[in-house]
Amino acid sequence: MNAPKPKPSKEVDLMITCLCDTFYDQVAASTVKVLEHVGCTVQVPEAQTCCGQPAFNAGDWKAARKVIQHTLKAFSSERTVVIPSGSCNHMVQHGYPLAFEESDDLEDVISFAKRCWELADYLVNGLGVKKWPGKFDGKISLHRSCHTRGSDSYASAVQLLSSIEGLELLEFDESEQCCGFGGTFSVAYPNTSTSMGKLKIEKLTAVKPNYIGATDMACMLHMGGIASKEETPFKVMHIAQILDQALQTKEAIA
Repeated sequence: MNAPKPKPSKEVDLMITCLCDTFYDQVAASTVKVLEHVGCTVQVPEAQTCCGQPAFNAGDWKAARKVIQHTLKAFSSERTVVIPSGSCNHMVQHGYPLAFEESDDLEDVISFAKRCWELADYLVNGLGVKKWPGKFDGKISLHRSCHTRGSDSYASAVQLLSSIEGLELLEFDESEQCCGFGGTFSVAYPNTSTSMGKLKIEKLTAVKPNYIGATDMACMLHMGGIASKEETPFKVMHIAQILDQALQTKEAIA
């Protein structure tokens, strides 16, 4: 979807996402704190479920459209929607229009997609946040999630993290390579998925970061599991957690 987005508001609905709800509730809490810090009023629609990506990727577009239609109803407030997931945001921006490209609902789907923003992109390009306050002592290698390509999410995350006092961003080899998760790909091709993940962890380990930063919890889940099995010395963190921790340091100093 290439249509320009309208200027977002600070009245936002938070799309939790399945993995956040199931495995990373602390990311949701950090996201709320980050949004409230920049003056947002945050609502979390209780009726929300999955964005529909698993069914869409599996080729069951009928089921995907049903889930998408439910999502549009759950987020019918017309507020700006913030998504702490490059993958789910990509589904909304690109998968939704594809699923309804020959449907009478296409206009509604595109209108909804224009209201949706990935978290880092929303902060930097939506609200104009250029520097993040606080301090974070540590070296971070930021994973470039596949679904942030073609968007401003990765560059926005880099800008925010680079501005934090004490935080050092470390580049690593083959950073453009997929981590191997790929949603249903990891289920259909587990051996290939694991091999790709191990290669990513190997490249990350070589630069000795304290943390792997990510804008997507699917990548966090995959890389975190492999890193744990490989007994690597670093922790995987979502960008919302990093920004939140920097804020906590700021408050502690104050």
